[in-house]
Amino acid sequence: MRKVFEADSWSAVAISGVAGPAMELAKVFATELEHYEKVENGALSLEGKSNKLGQMVRANLPLAMQGLVVVPLFAGYDTQAGEGRIYEFDAAGGRYEEARFASQGSGARDARGSLKGRYHPDLQRDETVDVALEALWDAADEDSATGGPDLVRGIYPLVAVIDEDGYRELAEDDVAARVDRVISARSE
Repeated sequence: MRKVFEADSWSAVAISGVAGPAMELAKVFATELEHYEKVENGALSLEGKSNKLGQMVRANLPLAMQGLVVVPLFAGYDTQAGEGRIYEFDAAGGRYEEARFASQGSGARDARGSLKGRYHPDLQRDETVDVALEALWDAADEDSATGGPDLVRGIYPLVAVIDEDGYRELAEDDVAARVDRVISARSE
C-alpha cells in the first residue's frame, strides 16, 4: 500500500492510521494546495501548508473519536529558508515541528529508537536514505503492523527525497539494492 504521497513539488505527506480516510486526506490536501496555487498565483509557504494539513486532521476528529484515526507526517523543503522541515500531528490536529527526524504509526517507537542511534546532523542524502531504511526494517521487525520490505514478493518501500531540487521518488531497483545491503549488514 502506498504510504507516501506527493503534496506538491516541495512537500509530501506520509500516512498512518485508517487507510481509506488517510489516503483521501493526502489526496484532498494535494488538491487544496494546487487550488491555492492557481487562485493566488503562487505557492503557500511550508508553514502555511502544515497549518492547512493540521486543520484537515482536526476536521477528522469526530471520525477519530469513533476509531477512524488518521495521523499524517508532513515533510518538505522550505524554499524561503532553504532547509528541510518535518511536522508531526496528533489525532486532534495538533502540529509539532521536529528538529531532526520523525516517525508516525504503530512502529514509530521502534523506528524512532533506530533513528536516534544513527542520526547525525551531517548526514548526506544517500546516508539519510540508508538510515531511514534501517529504521523501517527495525520497526517492521518489532511491530507486525509495520510493513517492511518483502523480499519474497519483491515489494520494497517507496522512498521519496525532498530537497532544493524538489520532490522525487527513488527507483525501485535502487531501493532494492539498498535494502539488500541493510539485510546483508544485519546478517554479518
